[in-house]
Amino acid sequence: MTSVQAISKDLKNAGANWVDEKVVTDGNLTTSRTPDDLPAFSERIVQEFAK
Repeated sequence: MTSVQAISKDLKNAGANWVDEKVVTDGNLTTSRTPDDLPAFSERIVQEFAK
């Protein structure tokens, strides 16, 4: 998964496999970092719903 950098340590401590990427899809979960990544997130969501 991905998220804002500020909570990456918390997510890792909770067991997440955290990466610093615009958008990440793992199974049915799609995550992104910030509102700046919204275009990439939107494109991925469309791809996922098209499956």
